[in-house]
Amino acid sequence: MVRLAIVAFLALCCHPGWSQQDPAWARRVNDFWASQDARFKDPRSTPLPAEDLKTFKTIDRYAPDARYRVTARFTSRQGPDFVMPTTGPKQPIYRSIGYLSFTVDGRTCRLNVYQNQDALKDPRYADHLFVPFTDLSNGESTYGGGRYIDLSGPLGASVELDFNVAYNPLCAYGTGYSCPIPPKENHLKVPIHAGARYKGH
Repeated sequence: MVRLAIVAFLALCCHPGWSQQDPAWARRVNDFWASQDARFKDPRSTPLPAEDLKTFKTIDRYAPDARYRVTARFTSRQGPDFVMPTTGPKQPIYRSIGYLSFTVDGRTCRLNVYQNQDALKDPRYADHLFVPFTDLSNGESTYGGGRYIDLSGPLGASVELDFNVAYNPLCAYGTGYSCPIPPKENHLKVPIHAGARYKGH
């Protein structure tokens, strides 16, 4: 009986979702989503229509999972300015500053990192970097239009890329927004079961 208990304990500890589990990290993830929930509950900042705001409790999301907290290698490579398509009339100018290489579920992946050129004019956003992406979970358990991750620059050679804080575009919740559409080169051929979920598809 004792031996069976030990085996069960080891199996639990070795489960992928428990590997590299860090209580401080889990708190940071939960704090991130708590701030997002507070924003959505505030009538002054919510993207939700009035009817949806009445019943809103929390943003639908996966529980924190350390499998989707990866260490990526950043390769600096400046690209030309380009217009990133959006779901609305806005035509924001972005520039790729390089790419992140990493592994998820045994699959080698790569994502470009972008910087909004207009945001550089505002000191509050001068260090903001943008990683929009799509993956194989889109349209099933996550938003069909993809999700976003924010980073702060400058980036070093090693970067923590945490899909647990991947969030949906505002277009997933309301109308009238011009949400950047993730470029095709930022499609991951693996499902990312972390971060924001989506019930509205």
